[in-house]
Amino acid sequence: MSEPPASARHREARLRAVRRRRRSAGLALICALAGAGFAIAATSGGVGKRPERRPKTPVTVAKAHGPDHRCFAPYRLERAPILEYHVIAPAPPGAPFPLLYVPPSLFAAQMHALAGAGYHAVTLDQLWANWHERKRLPCGKPIVVSFDNGYETQFQYAAPVLKRLGWPGVENLQLTGLSWANGGISHHEIRELIRDDRWELDTQGYDHTGMVGLDAAALRFQTATTRRKIQRIFHVPVNWFCYPSGEYNPTVIAALQAAGFRGSTTEYWGWAGPQDNPYALPRMEVHPTQSPSQLVADVAAMAPDPPPPDAGAH
Repeated sequence: MSEPPASARHREARLRAVRRRRRSAGLALICALAGAGFAIAATSGGVGKRPERRPKTPVTVAKAHGPDHRCFAPYRLERAPILEYHVIAPAPPGAPFPLLYVPPSLFAAQMHALAGAGYHAVTLDQLWANWHERKRLPCGKPIVVSFDNGYETQFQYAAPVLKRLGWPGVENLQLTGLSWANGGISHHEIRELIRDDRWELDTQGYDHTGMVGLDAAALRFQTATTRRKIQRIFHVPVNWFCYPSGEYNPTVIAALQAAGFRGSTTEYWGWAGPQDNPYALPRMEVHPTQSPSQLVADVAAMAPDPPPPDAGAH
């Protein structure tokens, strides 16, 4: 058998590194957060003390010269990159996973650069409607800006930037494991994002548990039960799932289908399109090492990447 090309070897090495980092990050940032006194808590009032609710802190960003969000383009089937953010704050000294932090000023500059390059944020439900219901999308190149775990900094610093641009975000919420006192977003803030900022609410399951290897009952709890709980609390459809640590297999996909999810997102790079398996949509984790111009270049470079494997061979 001939050796795979260098680009393929590099891609596989990158994916293996991402999966190793995310498995560790899922434990350190979520499960051990309260016990370790992780520095995220410092940004939200300290461990063990419920902070006073703060208004969203404005982040200055110049008015983008991107497409008018009131404009809708003629109908055509679209492909779109999906971005993945975690904490919108500078990484504190000694943070074990500093690549999961993007400072507010850099986030604002990244969004401004994307808008200047002609992108316009949409939700996963909007993409689905474009693919299956012939719905038009806003003028410009569609892009999805998603946020994992439910950090309050997403409400404080990311939401005002997106609102200024007329863009929605997508929040992948876990129901437990990240309290408000430890840097988690509150239910009131989630409702404000849904009501005022037109965000879409999806989920990573009940507590960010890895899905591969769970028995049938545990899979139902993480998928169907969690979806019903979020629907009941926030009165939204919750149509999409985000795989914790990016790991999945045919059994996990079957559980999501049984729970009524339209699809789910992975951590393979690429653009999502109507021909892709909706339960294996690609997504790119954004790091603080990516300058605004580099992010625009990285997003464009993902376009020709092949889709993720249907069965999640890990």
